[in-house]
Amino acid sequence: MSIPTHLSDFVAAVQRAHETGVRFAPTARGMTVPANRDECLAVQAAVAGARGAVAGFKVAARAGQVAPVVAPIAAADVVAKGGSVAVTDLLGIELEIGFELLKPLPGPGLPEPVAEYFRPRPVIELVDTRLEGEGADTPLLKLADMQINAGLVSGTALESWDGSDFGAVEARLVAGGTMVLDGAACVPGGSALANLRLLCEVLGDHCGGLQPGQVVITGSLCGLPYFPAGTEVSGEIAGLGTVAVSLV
Repeated sequence: MSIPTHLSDFVAAVQRAHETGVRFAPTARGMTVPANRDECLAVQAAVAGARGAVAGFKVAARAGQVAPVVAPIAAADVVAKGGSVAVTDLLGIELEIGFELLKPLPGPGLPEPVAEYFRPRPVIELVDTRLEGEGADTPLLKLADMQINAGLVSGTALESWDGSDFGAVEARLVAGGTMVLDGAACVPGGSALANLRLLCEVLGDHCGGLQPGQVVITGSLCGLPYFPAGTEVSGEIAGLGTVAVSLV
């Protein structure tokens, strides 16, 4: 997918923001911004191509919209379990269920038996924006900005998974002295496999398509709280495992 010429300044600014950690205000600079979903995906592809390997994708259904949100997760933003990530001011934290692809997909859609192709694992999505100012939080600009993904922390994969779905789960997320989640939680839409299926149906060859070793994340169990540097974050999903990261 080629980037439209009129969006080249916006793409370059997003790339600089990734490199420097300094946000920018598109309206203040008078640059043209993406006007539709296709243009947002073109921006994603251009930025992802410049940043290097893709480690996975995020997906989210949107009520009343035919096309779901999809966005790549850069390998450069992957943090090891128990590792640390630098925080400029505040960083968003989402405890989620992820699925690692084990071997090439046979075609569009969710393959069967699913356990031969995917392995679930607990993940923490790191969330931040490259944008600021008027309109920075509009749905289209968030989509163009990788749906504000800022990284991924993966826990250990569940080796003995039988392919059963995750919907309502018991989970726990602690961030510093804050108990973010402790008890029942639900995957957005009620089915992690439905969200995985949605990604498999619509992604196609966007940002290289879904490849073995990449992880698909299926939506937050805990909302989107933000925390400063100095916060120790630990999460657990019953029957799936643990994941942790330090904000520094």
